[in-house]
Amino acid sequence: MKQTVLLLGATGRTGASILEALLVDPESFVVSALVRPESASRDDVLALAARGVGLRVVDIEGPLEPVVEALKGFDVVISTIDFTAQLAQLQLATAAKQAGVKRFVPCAFITVAPPGGVMHIRDEKEAVYQHIFKLYLPYTIIDVGYWHQISFPRVPSGRADYAVLHPGGPELHADGKAKNLLTDLRDVGRYVARIINDERTLNKYVVTYSDSLSEEEIYSLTEEVSNEKIERKYISADEIISARAKDTEESIANPNDIMPFLKRVGGDYQYSKYVRGDNTAEYAKYLGYLDTNELYPDFKPIKFRDFLVDLLQQKVPTISGKLPQMKAKK
Repeated sequence: MKQTVLLLGATGRTGASILEALLVDPESFVVSALVRPESASRDDVLALAARGVGLRVVDIEGPLEPVVEALKGFDVVISTIDFTAQLAQLQLATAAKQAGVKRFVPCAFITVAPPGGVMHIRDEKEAVYQHIFKLYLPYTIIDVGYWHQISFPRVPSGRADYAVLHPGGPELHADGKAKNLLTDLRDVGRYVARIINDERTLNKYVVTYSDSLSEEEIYSLTEEVSNEKIERKYISADEIISARAKDTEESIANPNDIMPFLKRVGGDYQYSKYVRGDNTAEYAKYLGYLDTNELYPDFKPIKFRDFLVDLLQQKVPTISGKLPQMKAKK
């Protein structure tokens, strides 16, 4: 039986991966995109319509009733909203409940971490999750490890520079030995398509990953695949903690400035992944996540080694470094 799916954020990185995976399975999914009125005439949105993707145009932060109307008739609503706008999902969840949506997938899609002061964006997501629970809205929360596309070191030949999201670095954090779950961005959509078609994942947390590697292992693997020696530079745990505190303070003092916010988000990730060691399969299981490697043993993800081969042959699609816009805080 086909599911009707409404996707918010279809032109973003995560949303595009999900969209492609749903569109290649028309026997299972009928896909529409939820777009804001100011975005409806953009070229990338019009391109969706040209591919047969239905468009529902509404301001999710406007009056509630039009949002409810836009969501009616959909089995699944998936949000991949910009990470600067997590709390805009509160009304979206309310509308989903009133519209009779059978499964709401909020914008999780980050590394495994607990709520409560470890990662600011994780705490904003938690506010959305708690609202979902209060509504008794059917849900699935999906976290995806750290993308392959932002986990590789540069090599001296420069063969991978075309795909580098940010110039400079990266440093190895703490001793470089903390294990982390990794997922190729191109696999995120494939995982989501399986997850939303699986009754076992309803009202559950789910984690996806292809590899569990430390930074030292990533460097060594990159050296092996590239046949190039990579210099290692380390940043200590104390330096991570100190920089994170400074960036958090600056972001709080300048709530409408995107750069301090981005530094705060980056510092939170470093603290969670490399100092606390949160992003592991063991911790995910402790927190109650279902593991896609156990749910779908037939699923063949893109392993990090295979990603490196594609990367060094310049076959990996690049991801844009365009900065999001912060909304003024009221």
